[in-house]
Formats: sequence, C-alpha cells, structure tokens
Amino acid sequence: MLIMGQIVPDAVEGYLAGLNRLADDVLLDIARAGVEQDLPLVDAEVGALLRVLATSVGATRILEIGTAIGYSGIWLAGALPPGGMLFTMEMDPERARVARDNFARAGVSDRASVLVGDAQRLLAKVAGPFDLIFQDGDKKLYGPMLDRLVALLRPGGLLVTDNVLWSGEVVPGFVANPQHKTADTSAIIAYNTQLSANPLLMTSIVPLRDGVAISVKTRTELEPLERAREALRAADFNQSPAPSLQAPASSPKS
Repeated sequence: MLIMGQIVPDAVEGYLAGLNRLADDVLLDIARAGVEQDLPLVDAEVGALLRVLATSVGATRILEIGTAIGYSGIWLAGALPPGGMLFTMEMDPERARVARDNFARAGVSDRASVLVGDAQRLLAKVAGPFDLIFQDGDKKLYGPMLDRLVALLRPGGLLVTDNVLWSGEVVPGFVANPQHKTADTSAIIAYNTQLSANPLLMTSIVPLRDGVAISVKTRTELEPLERAREALRAADFNQSPAPSLQAPASSPKS
C-alpha cells in the first residue's frame, strides 16, 4: 500500500480530501502553483484544521512563522473577524511579494501583514499576546523559538506546529531510506520532547499529513516551587566548582 508522507494511507487521504468543502478557487489555484514550484505548503486538510482551530478560539490576532506564498495564511486569515490581523513572517522577499499578491486575490489583504526577515530577529520585536501561533518555519529553529512563542501566546491560546512527524522519520528505523536531513530530523525529535514537557502547555499530536502538534497554553507562569525545580533541572552541576568540605584555615595567632 502506498503511504503519503508515511503517515496516512492514500485511501484515507483521498476520503478526507473529498469531505473538505472549505477550499475555494483561489486556494486551489495557489495549491497547484505550490506543487508546480515544489514549495513546502500545507495541504487543504491541514489548512481546514487551521481555520477550524482559529475559529474555535475566536482568534483576532494570529502569528505565523513561514509565509511561503501565503497559502496557509489565507486559511488562517479567513477565520479572522473584521479588525482582526494575521502577522506572518517570511525570510525570502520574492516569496513575500507573491504572498501579498495572493492575499489580495483571496480578499484578505486587509487582515494580513507580511513581515520580511529572519524570524528570530522579528520575534524579538513583535508584541503579543496572540490567540493562535502557527509554527511552520525552519525546523532547526523550532526548539530555539519555543519559549518566545509561548511567551507571546495568551492563556488559552493555541500553538500549532506542522511537520512534527516528519514523514515518520522521527521514529528510528521506521523509514528504510530517510529523505530528510539528519540535522532537521534530530531537531524535530528534540522539539517534540521539549514541547510535550513544557509545563505551560498541554499538547496533543494529530497524525494528519506530516503530523500537526496542537498545544494550548494553560497558564502564564510557573508556581515558585515549579520555577525552582525547573532551575535545578537546567543547572549544569558538572561545570560548577565543587564546594569545599574543609573548614577554612584559621589565621595564625600573633
């Protein structure tokens, strides 16, 4: 049996696609362009999930890491009410230009702002809180960005992360001939562990397409005792000088 993305069988993928009534002609055209250009876009089923999630939390402010040509951004912006705003970050200026054109074609340019540049630098400048954050950028930066994204998320807000099953390559030995770079795979494995252990988040991973993690921010900060425990876990005692067990030498009497 052929497996798309090594996660969901073809027949099931086709069944889900047949049920999706949310994609319009503009989205279908952008998706075709993405396939022709071999761009890493989400598919319509993940797009529909994004719109459902954004609608479910009543999102008015959304942040996206990884605009590409605006396909997933259109799905997200379509859930916003009048006055809502999607802020989406893209490193490539040409892709950002195409995304702006596509937002205009989809009628959401009044609700979508494309920020061009390095996402880590942009994240230091952007102000929260956000109702939903969609992480679909550089896989090696998933982990380093996590704490900042959680800080930007409102309590009860959602952090949605794409590609967390990475064509099944996160499971050692599952894929006979891995196609992804080892560094990216290792980064996603580490991120999944970091995400599931984060005390401010409640996370579930949905095996749709390439794997989508859905995390809800349950609170804003740790209790004092938990903060102390986290500090102890983070401390590197092996590099700290061992305390002396000997009493200090007494000064000679005059």
